[in-house]
Amino acid sequence: MKLAVTGGTGFVGSHLIDAALAAGHDVKALTRRDRSPRERLEWVPGSLEDRSALEKLADDVDAIIHVAGVINAPGAAGFDKGNVGGTLAMLAAATASGIRRFVHVSSLAAREPKLSLYGGSKARAEELVKSSGLDWAIVRPPAVYGPGDKETLELFRMAKLGLMLMPPRGRVSLIHVDDLAALLLALAGPAAPSSLLIEADDGKPGGWTHREFARALGRAVGTKPKIISSPGILLRLAAGADQLLRGPRAKLTVDRAAYFSHRNWVIEPKRGCPPDLWRPGMPTEQGLAQTAAWYREQGWL
Repeated sequence: MKLAVTGGTGFVGSHLIDAALAAGHDVKALTRRDRSPRERLEWVPGSLEDRSALEKLADDVDAIIHVAGVINAPGAAGFDKGNVGGTLAMLAAATASGIRRFVHVSSLAAREPKLSLYGGSKARAEELVKSSGLDWAIVRPPAVYGPGDKETLELFRMAKLGLMLMPPRGRVSLIHVDDLAALLLALAGPAAPSSLLIEADDGKPGGWTHREFARALGRAVGTKPKIISSPGILLRLAAGADQLLRGPRAKLTVDRAAYFSHRNWVIEPKRGCPPDLWRPGMPTEQGLAQTAAWYREQGWL
């Protein structure tokens, strides 16, 4: 296939491009700055606000995989601009170019749109995709981890220190970034069903309790951390402090604290991917160990 990818310079998008090239596909990917050339990869200069760049990106491709999005923003306008406006612009480019297959990366947060500004923006973007008239598939990933991820790095660092501050008691699903990339490629294929809303994870029934996840992180870094379940109000206070200290670089924002405090971020089995199309391949214990090893190699851990 020939694929158009947004968000290709980010964590999930870069793994997606690697997987697509390894599978023999040709890729066009959007970028804001110059990138090193790679065989069968065409970098398209521009952003989601650049109509001509999006038209060039969508020209002469078989499918679009829209990964780009905003996970941190100072307010609702920032989330809407990146997640709603960006999706609308990409849908318009797909329609103008006659592209039918559109694979959209959403989030489990879209299930609870009133819980966080991020989740609300992702839910609105989903509605745009569903009403686009295109041949669409939407993926709601749970917590995504793997080599290169800076969002879960803080959790690995806490585990290494031996003290983990976790959200209130609850459960979470996980997926390795390479499994997510494989799913997105499968959904972009001509044989994939249309109008699919998929929630996918590592295959662990019922997901992971926060304490189970914390212990697994400890095993990945060779510790047995003490685990403290923080009430939601403490998470929000910690988020406020992080934003005061690190400003726009803060990893724990007040909006994310509201999201993390929810007790159930486990995928709905009824929304699972058809098993003949995709199955997870990376056991999470193995994936966490691999990720920890990568962090150490980079000097991050």
